Amino acid sequence: MAFKERVFSGVQPTGNLHLGNYLGAIVNFVKLQATYECVYCVVDMHAITVWQDPAELKKSIREVTAAFLAAGIDPKKHIVFNQSQVSEHAELAWVFNCVARLGWLNRMTQFKEKAGKDRENASVGLYAYPNLMAADILIYRATHVPIGEDQRQHLELTRDIAQKFNNDFKPQIDAAGFPDGFFPLAEGLMSGPATRVMSLRDGSKKMSKSDPSDYSRIALSDDADAIAQKIKKAKTDPEPLPSEEKGLEGRPEADNLVGIFAALAGRSRADVLGEYGGAQFSTFKAALIDLAVAKLSPITSEMNRLTADPGHIDAVLADGSARAKVLAAETMAHVKDIVGFVRG
Repeated sequence: MAFKERVFSGVQPTGNLHLGNYLGAIVNFVKLQATYECVYCVVDMHAITVWQDPAELKKSIREVTAAFLAAGIDPKKHIVFNQSQVSEHAELAWVFNCVARLGWLNRMTQFKEKAGKDRENASVGLYAYPNLMAADILIYRATHVPIGEDQRQHLELTRDIAQKFNNDFKPQIDAAGFPDGFFPLAEGLMSGPATRVMSLRDGSKKMSKSDPSDYSRIALSDDADAIAQKIKKAKTDPEPLPSEEKGLEGRPEADNLVGIFAALAGRSRADVLGEYGGAQFSTFKAALIDLAVAKLSPITSEMNRLTADPGHIDAVLADGSARAKVLAAETMAHVKDIVGFVRG
């Protein structure tokens, strides 16, 4: 099947993947394979914007790749690779460092959140990584990017960089045979609200690898017993489940558990509440445990099988990187000609 449009997305290899990564990103990656040419990247260059233990980083790169494959991403029909094997990402990022404006990066809220109060001690990479993210997308001239609400600002920056590049070099781009602009203004593919997964201990915070409590998240590596224990201990409130969605207002933990159930089951929240409205949480949690174990255990088993054979995972990444490099090299050759570099 020939696809007219291309999706790019990446996942950072920084510790155990969890249910939020799966429902918020990977499930959507699998679905998009049916309608787009997909390029899925393990963004290991982004990972080192903060310190990573080298041995753990290698392990995490393979684990993310295993999760992609176990969830149903097809590395033969689409491209699965790790960012650092395709040097054009870094090359284009430098060009974009010279296109993007300082004021644009100063407005990036995620840098402020990640750097905290000690911004002077943050790495330059952490500050400039939105430009690398733009390069990740545009080196493949991707037309669509699956995003969550917290990534909208970065996609807007990517579009701004693409537009400025197209404007700054318009005569050269026209002469090269791209009258409509060289870089596309990639569109976001927003995930549904049911896939925004929050902490099991605090419904106001996103599920995160960095939360000190292991009970705040369900890791994709968790076995059935661990999943059951974490759902049983998940924070709730004393009221039974409402029968309508408006009854979830002001009840973040209940809203989160209903959203997780709906996303895992492929149902609407209204449908879930129609079945379980009025029930106590003990009844609902028992059903959620059964559903989560049924959905996640096969993925965990396949991930374990794949990670036990790192040579196979490395071969998948090498093949994907070689195919990604063909696309990236073509883009970079045009970019060098457009900006006026001399190339052999």
